[in-house]
Amino acid sequence: MPVFAHILVAASYCVVGIFLGVSVYQFTPYSLEMSVLAGVIAATGSGLIHVMTVSRERTKQLELRILSLKNDLRKSNQKAEILEARLGVMEETVTKEVSERRETLVTEMRELETLIQKLGQTFNARLSNARKSGSTSGARSGKPGERSPEEALQAVQDALNANRVDLHLQPIVSLPQRRVCFYESFTRLRDENDELIMPGEFLGAARDAGLLGVIDNMLLFRCVQIVRKLSERDRRIGVFCNVSATSLEDDSFFPQFLEFMKENKDLSDSLIFEIGARDFAKRSPTTARNMGRLTDLGFRFSLDKADGLDVNLPEMQAEHVKFLKVEGRKLLDQLVEGGPRPISSINRNISPVDVPAVFLRYGVDLIAEKVEDEKEVVEILDFDIGFGQGHIFGEPRPIKDSLAEETAPPTNFLNRATG
Repeated sequence: MPVFAHILVAASYCVVGIFLGVSVYQFTPYSLEMSVLAGVIAATGSGLIHVMTVSRERTKQLELRILSLKNDLRKSNQKAEILEARLGVMEETVTKEVSERRETLVTEMRELETLIQKLGQTFNARLSNARKSGSTSGARSGKPGERSPEEALQAVQDALNANRVDLHLQPIVSLPQRRVCFYESFTRLRDENDELIMPGEFLGAARDAGLLGVIDNMLLFRCVQIVRKLSERDRRIGVFCNVSATSLEDDSFFPQFLEFMKENKDLSDSLIFEIGARDFAKRSPTTARNMGRLTDLGFRFSLDKADGLDVNLPEMQAEHVKFLKVEGRKLLDQLVEGGPRPISSINRNISPVDVPAVFLRYGVDLIAEKVEDEKEVVEILDFDIGFGQGHIFGEPRPIKDSLAEETAPPTNFLNRATG
């Protein structure tokens, strides 16, 4: 009760005492002193009864509060026990998942060992056949840029044997924010002098000797391992991994590669396979079938080095092609009135600014690649192109040595594969 209420109660008890004293004095034969004493006793007794009543109520309130606190404490203890049990379950689950993940990685590495061993055996066999047939004959020179086709192929084999395989990543950014959304991976080989073996030195001879698919597959497996490592750190970042049409239609290697991707289908959101637009346009039934097998696992495709915008969008949509790369300058030259337009269900007389929206309607994002200067970037932004790639946004850079070491196959794998 408030203090003011207590004062009023006390005053009322005094009034009762006075009234009682006056009544005793007036209506009884007792003296004035006895009447005053009776009034004081009545007021004091009423006050004591009030105090006892208030104390009892306070005691009840305290008991209720203590009971409530005990209930809260019991509930807190129960929650603590539940949390402790959950932590125990989480610890057990994490331990189990770590154990399963370790076993999965061991299994994957064993599969990788088997695949690389098969590829390496075929590499040696085809290289031997190529030498016997003379398809890779030529003058011998070990210097970069001056190698004969045969020496270039031998340099490739030595690089794979010594694990001199580097992966470079170039960012692909969203426009206009320039936030890194993807990386494109480029594989580079180094000779014994740490000089780059340029693709132009060995690609022609490798194609003639039937080795291109072998080389592509061996490098592609390493790329997948690195993508797995990157995706563990940030699953929001996707990686474009180049693959040739030769690899997609190679019946000797694709089944093993497909099995490998089945074991890694959790990478489907992080890994986009990229092939040339011309290779896609003239793809064989085998290539189309194998692309379909990869898309069934959830993987997506990108086309690069497109000559222009006059592509078949329904066909790309059917093959799960989600990105089309066109050089920035070439893209701007075609985004004009009367310029090339994609094949679609929409009238091909489309305004230049509406072209990217037509691609998006079929689930295809345009990427302006090889963008080199800010002026070109500003012009591209006028057309709402979703993504950009080029030196202006970032050059291809090698991955860190620590990451390269973590994802590199054991040396004995490649020794058995190429030795």
